[in-house]
Amino acid sequence: EREMLIGGIILGVVVILLIVMFNSLVVKRNAVDNAFAAIDAQLKKRCDLIPNLVASAKAYMKHESETLTNITALRAQAMKPDLTPEEKIQLDNKITGAMRGFMVQMESYPDLKASDNIQMLMRSLNEVEEQLSAARRTYNAAVTEFNNSIQVFPACVFAGMMGFTKKELFSIPEAERANPNVGQLFN
Repeated sequence: EREMLIGGIILGVVVILLIVMFNSLVVKRNAVDNAFAAIDAQLKKRCDLIPNLVASAKAYMKHESETLTNITALRAQAMKPDLTPEEKIQLDNKITGAMRGFMVQMESYPDLKASDNIQMLMRSLNEVEEQLSAARRTYNAAVTEFNNSIQVFPACVFAGMMGFTKKELFSIPEAERANPNVGQLFN
């Protein structure tokens, strides 16, 4: 009788630990999903600004139609509803690169830079980019906490059985990590 009582207590403690562990992992996974949704909202905001910026710039930038077409095409891809988080991250990186190139090309058009409409759109875009950067940091913090939770003992033993898998951090492409050649900007 005593062995059954001790066995029942041990089983009860194990069940309670598993429930607490599972609930904790669900909460952390949901925090990752919520943080990605914040990135998604900022990406949508940026995609909403792009057509206005492109339309405003077209009148001035007749020779850069390829750049404007590329940005528009990337935006159209990013607006597709069935993209995976990984595809959204890849498109975000491509749009970021295209927008960086667009900004450099704008330097050749003083009238364009002086346009009130362009200045307002650029301020809005800069604000969205700052919010996007903050959302990426929040997402990476949530992913790190989640990944740590499923990789430490004893959770690692049960996490895989419960269907929890490692999430990828939001990272920038290697090309964007390089130091810019400031000298080239003044040529």
